[in-house]
Amino acid sequence: MNHVRDVMTSNVEYCTPLDNVYEVAVKMKDLDVGAIPICENDHLLGMITDRDIVIRGVAEKRPNSTRVTDIMSEHLITADPGMSIEEAANLMAKHQIRRLPIVENNRLVGICSLGDLAVNDGSDDEAGYALSEISESPQVHH
Repeated sequence: MNHVRDVMTSNVEYCTPLDNVYEVAVKMKDLDVGAIPICENDHLLGMITDRDIVIRGVAEKRPNSTRVTDIMSEHLITADPGMSIEEAANLMAKHQIRRLPIVENNRLVGICSLGDLAVNDGSDDEAGYALSEISESPQVHH
C-alpha cells in the first residue's frame, strides 16, 4: 500500500452547482464530514468545507439559500491516484490542507484525508509530518 489509491476514500458523496449552502450543510451533518466536493458530471469544480460555510457564508451574512458556487473554493490542489503516499503527505503539508481530492482523467475518483494516511500501515511518518506542518488554523483552498 504505497499509493494514494490504496488509502483514499472512493465513492465520494458530492453536491452540484445547483445545490445551495443549506443542502451542503445537511449532507455534511448526515455523512459526518467536514468537506463536500462540488461536481458536475463527476468533474470536480470546487470544494466546500465547514470553515467555508462559516467564513464565506455565515460571517458574510449570506442566507442558507446561497448557491454553493458563491462560497466554494475553486482553485484546488489535487492528486492522481498513482501518487505515492509520501508525495501526497508532502503536498498536503506544503499547502496546509487536510483533504486532498483525487482526480483521474478530469474526474473525481476519491479523497485522501490525513486520517486516511494515519490509518495506513507504514504511513505514520507521512501523516505525522503532514499534520505537524498543518497549522491549527488551516488555510482554506484558494
